[in-house]
Amino acid sequence: MGRITFQKRQKEMKRQEKQKAKAERREQRKLEKPADPDASIDTSSEARTGGFDFSADPEPHTPRQ
Repeated sequence: MGRITFQKRQKEMKRQEKQKAKAERREQRKLEKPADPDASIDTSSEARTGGFDFSADPEPHTPRQ
């Protein structure tokens, strides 16, 4: 019966180590995240239009018949 108790203890310690490692990774990601959430968003016209120039079209598009 002592062996089962020892295995349970080892399992519980391993679970706690994983939980601690996960919390540390979560904290590290939190620190690496940019402080300003808008800083990582690209609002340039190129990003909004996908690199296409929609300004002056030299010839208007006419549908085919």
